[in-house]
Amino acid sequence: MERKGKSSGNPNLQGFCEEMPTLNDIRSTFLNYFDRQGHRVLPSSPLVPRNDPTLMFANSGMVQFKNLFTGVETRDYTRATTAQKCVRAGGKHNDLDNVGYTARHHTFFEMMGNFSFGDYFKEEAILFAWEVITKELCIPKEKLVVTVYHDDDEAVALWKKIGGFSDDKIIRIATDDNFWMMGPTGPCGPSSEIFYDHGDHIWGGPPGSPDEDGDRFVEIWNLVFMQYEQFEDGTRKALAAQSIDTGMGIERVAALLQGTNDNYATDLVRNLIEASAQATSSDPDGPHKTHHRVIADHLRSTSFLIADGVLPSKDGRGYVLRRIMRRAMRHAHLIGAADPLMHRLVPALVQQMGAAYPELVQAQSMIEETLLQEETRFRTTLDRGLRLLEDEVGDLPQGGALPGATAFKLYDTFGFPLDLTQDALREKGLSVDTDGFDIAMAAQKAKARAAWAGSGEMADDTIWFDVLDNHGATDFLGYDTEQAEGQIVALVQDGGQVDRADAGAVVQIVLNQTPFYAESGGQIGDRGEIVTESGILEVTDCRKTADLFIHMAKVTKGFVGMGQAAELIVASERRARIRANHSATHLLHEALRRALGDHVAQRGSLNADDRLRFDFSHGQALTAAQLQQVQSEVNAFIRQNSTVETRIMTPDDARALGAQALFGEKYGDEVRVVSMGHLPGSGKGSGQDTYSLELCGGTHVRQTGDIGGFVLLSDGASSAGVRRIEALTGVGAEHHIQQQMAAMAAAANVLKVQPTEIADRAQQLLEERKALQNEVANLRRELALSGGTEAAAADPISIGGKAFLAQVLQGVTGRDLPALVDAHKAKMGSGVVLLIADTDGKAAVAAGVTGDLTEHISAVDIVKTVVATLGGKGGGGRADMAQGGAKSTQDSDAAILAVKTLLEE
Repeated sequence: MERKGKSSGNPNLQGFCEEMPTLNDIRSTFLNYFDRQGHRVLPSSPLVPRNDPTLMFANSGMVQFKNLFTGVETRDYTRATTAQKCVRAGGKHNDLDNVGYTARHHTFFEMMGNFSFGDYFKEEAILFAWEVITKELCIPKEKLVVTVYHDDDEAVALWKKIGGFSDDKIIRIATDDNFWMMGPTGPCGPSSEIFYDHGDHIWGGPPGSPDEDGDRFVEIWNLVFMQYEQFEDGTRKALAAQSIDTGMGIERVAALLQGTNDNYATDLVRNLIEASAQATSSDPDGPHKTHHRVIADHLRSTSFLIADGVLPSKDGRGYVLRRIMRRAMRHAHLIGAADPLMHRLVPALVQQMGAAYPELVQAQSMIEETLLQEETRFRTTLDRGLRLLEDEVGDLPQGGALPGATAFKLYDTFGFPLDLTQDALREKGLSVDTDGFDIAMAAQKAKARAAWAGSGEMADDTIWFDVLDNHGATDFLGYDTEQAEGQIVALVQDGGQVDRADAGAVVQIVLNQTPFYAESGGQIGDRGEIVTESGILEVTDCRKTADLFIHMAKVTKGFVGMGQAAELIVASERRARIRANHSATHLLHEALRRALGDHVAQRGSLNADDRLRFDFSHGQALTAAQLQQVQSEVNAFIRQNSTVETRIMTPDDARALGAQALFGEKYGDEVRVVSMGHLPGSGKGSGQDTYSLELCGGTHVRQTGDIGGFVLLSDGASSAGVRRIEALTGVGAEHHIQQQMAAMAAAANVLKVQPTEIADRAQQLLEERKALQNEVANLRRELALSGGTEAAAADPISIGGKAFLAQVLQGVTGRDLPALVDAHKAKMGSGVVLLIADTDGKAAVAAGVTGDLTEHISAVDIVKTVVATLGGKGGGGRADMAQGGAKSTQDSDAAILAVKTLLEE
């Protein structure tokens, strides 16, 4: 282990550790040791659990391995070790109220762990722990005591054998403090805890004693021996594959190695405290000591939560994040920080923990902007809220309670979470009437219910209100994962809530969290599977009502029931294609603006799995050159393979930055701003180098190169002043190109030329065809004029004193008739000509009248008479030449007779 600086740490450790280790040293020492012992070193799982819907946040190292312990899942390793980031600030694991006031309470902490999945068991687990503590970390044996479950004689014997402990250093505990259970049923087993004795100068007694809550004896390591399976009737049997789950609190170990029993005095947290003090020009150990401790702790939890995709909101995890953020911001206000503080401390956190947790580095800009935005917004209401609070508590006696209605007004009007108000009053020795707060909250919900207006499309609106009211909004996990676990909170069939749905049932299902994207912003909803212990559902769509993600599904196997835990699996390949199309749409939008002008704005879009469609404001068709420019530019930025970055801002800030808004979308207080592509020559990070910047809540590729490729299919009119482009990306674009190439190869083979010569050969053939068509037309006219075609009358006859020539022609097109009429008129000198051509079963009609007769008879009247007789309509032209058409020449004789009658009048 690399040591940093001379020791000024725990005097009890002198002779064991010559230099004081940093917290980062301890972390690397732990992981390196277990790496040498054949453990797979794995990264921390996200703070938002993917495989345990009952947890708000990951609170221990074993969370990511739950399915391994239960046997649901197997992997290619049986030993693992991690440094797990943990948050306890919501649900049943909530340390928020004590943070800053005690030595060891945190909202964020790190849990080091080693795990065995049916591999080693008690003896190796105890041996590993002993070696890490006494040999790797140099903690003296005489300062340690251990606890075991009261009937675990095997653990007692092993501690004596490995650690040389006497009976008075091994404490048997008969309570569930030393018996771990995953739940009412399932894996369980005894545990053994290792405590460090800080010395009799600190108050407290050993575990199991009346004074065990003191600070003298501090638990630093817990070993869980999973050796039984518990059943519903309370019986247990030995597991076939016994497993190990351990946890070492790194902050507590760092404290004892650095000569303190205060976690806030350890090097990492102390550096954050000093950063806070320096930024506010205040003493880290002076009157504002507690405020700095709160800020340092909350900086870690908020930053890590944001890095893992949690954003401040009104419900669920987002609300817990907002509570932590605003609590820290109030403490910054109490120090006297004139400007937003939290975002300025992020670089100090990244410097301390970025190497161990690279997600902090990747999300740094997003963390800073989210903290700045939230603190800026909160500061505008903080002063007014605090003034109201001061006015209300002015007349309260010591130990009195603030009326619940006032606390609710602070929450509802000023965004003061209840615990923030309680925290502010705690310093004054006051409390809050929480019953009154709950009454005011219930009244507001009743008012909201009365005003509720949902979509009405999928079920009765009150159903979704009830679900939202009882269970809160759905947490969307799909930005970071396509597979997670959720808990069923609503099951709707035939318009009503049900407790169970059997195979064949079509249902709408809501879970507390989901990776399924709900249709919005032009992006279609996800498909996939939901799997419970009793059944399987096929998800055909996902839609959003209010803040609920409603999965449209069919039970394909077994049954599903309310409250069940479920594995949610998004159709990954389909999602990947949708992501590619959505990201390509952003690049297309910007390419169009650059090619056509800033007037281009989105007027609609579709991001499906097989294509993309983009409607935009523009008044005319794109030229071939413009289409080629747009396609080439989009592909250039795809090849750039730049990172697609997401930041959180207010809509106004995003628009001020130049972000394009999506047509028809409604935005809340926070928006996701998606940027992709870097302009050549602008210098990455210059602030002006981003190619595409848009407000968007959809899912996107991680790198533009993941789009794969882009092919424009068409440009057409969508509506007045709006054009529509359709395009393909990725595999779809590749298949399209392959089809085009295959068609070109086939055409080249038919034409007996190279593919590059197809256009020239086609042009040559068209010219040859045109020449042949002209030649054929001339021959047809000559043949018709010579009387060589079948005719009803080969020579003119006299009708009403006028020469009349009528012919029914075969093999002559309608285009040929006017020239033939003119030729006949020229030969006749004076008279009337009627030609009826049979063209593919349809009739083409032309009539001509020489100039000397047009005052007495019109070619238009003749054509209309013929067309009507042949069963057609219309016909028109001039008095000397007119044309028309009908469906058939079948009644040609009758038509000619009708004209004769017309001429006789």
